[in-house]
Amino acid sequence: MLYHLFEYLEQTYSIPGAGLFRFISFRAGVAILISLTISMFFGKHIIAFLQRKQVGESIRDLGLEGQQEKAGTPTMGGVIIILAIVVPCLLMARLDNIYIILMLLATVWMAIVGFADDYIKVFRKNKAGLHGKFKVMGQVGLGILIGTFMMWHQGIVVQMDREVALAEKLTIVKELPPADDATIPAQVHVKTTLTNVPFLKGNRLDYRLFIQFFGNNADRLAWIIFIPLCIFIITAVSNGANLTDGIDGLATGVSAIIGGTLGLMAYLSGNAIFANYLQILYLPNISELVIFSGCFVGGCVGFLWYNAYPAKVFMGDTGSLTIGGIIASLAILLRKELLIPVLCGVFVAELLSVMIQVGYFKYTRKKYGEGKRIFLMSPLHHHFQKQGMAEPKIVTRFWIVGILLAILTVITLKIR
Repeated sequence: MLYHLFEYLEQTYSIPGAGLFRFISFRAGVAILISLTISMFFGKHIIAFLQRKQVGESIRDLGLEGQQEKAGTPTMGGVIIILAIVVPCLLMARLDNIYIILMLLATVWMAIVGFADDYIKVFRKNKAGLHGKFKVMGQVGLGILIGTFMMWHQGIVVQMDREVALAEKLTIVKELPPADDATIPAQVHVKTTLTNVPFLKGNRLDYRLFIQFFGNNADRLAWIIFIPLCIFIITAVSNGANLTDGIDGLATGVSAIIGGTLGLMAYLSGNAIFANYLQILYLPNISELVIFSGCFVGGCVGFLWYNAYPAKVFMGDTGSLTIGGIIASLAILLRKELLIPVLCGVFVAELLSVMIQVGYFKYTRKKYGEGKRIFLMSPLHHHFQKQGMAEPKIVTRFWIVGILLAILTVITLKIR
């Protein structure tokens, strides 16, 4: 919003300083400050409101130390994160950018699903919350939305050399004017299902490869592979974030680390020089997502002020489902979805611990008549709690693991 205002002021009245809003770095920095201000300043008023409305967390007795003291702590605090993302993004980002539009839609979409779940738990006094099939429908719907726009929207393209595009039989949607430097090959925008692949030389994968048996129809039918993949990624990461949000500050801190890494990826992928040097796909206009990522990180860090141990507020499914959906959508739009098992390793470990625990329990009960467990308790963070480890230590160690995974994610850009 402010970008468009200051662009008009600069062009019409040549106001000094208005040109600052042309710079991604400036707008991202201001967006982070606004996001932090909203989450930290307005956060305490939202928490007070939740307390007045008696929107408290119902705690199941799982036999964990310090668990019952959390009963009555305000939940649905994810509203703070959502406001801290949406408001500064509306102010500082270009609202004609398809990537920004999609991320705002993804945020609101998952926020509605999470809010409905929390509302049923808190106000309807139904601990089960929103029926599982409706949660899945929300996640599937977002996957279809993101996948559909990625497949067919003309503004979501990859820029590459014209000769490369012709050799790979990609659909050219725009021919760019020749560069002043005659040594630079002619560039085009193409619609493609190409994505970046970590660790492998060439660093590219085209999902059309999986349906080559369709011959000339592979281009047209690539959605058969791509859209289900989007649905799977969004569902998995969203549920992983939801499971990770089990102790104070864990999901919030890990999400901030992931968001910052994806912001860096957006900056590199949206810069032709860096993208060419790192041999990653150059995505025109994607750098606007640096601002969205900044809002996301600012919202998470500001919320952590109140969510750190001992938490004054919980994000609830309003927050956890939303941040998972945001992270998954960002990764897909950045064509870095294959890095999710590394970057979101903490979420993956939490999700797998539940799947392994449940699967092994059912298997042993069927085979031996008595269910056995691999972990003392799942998700994984509860296993360490059962071992007697203090919450702050578990959270800090998971953050450290998250930082290590983020660093590994970044250096995959050079590991071929």
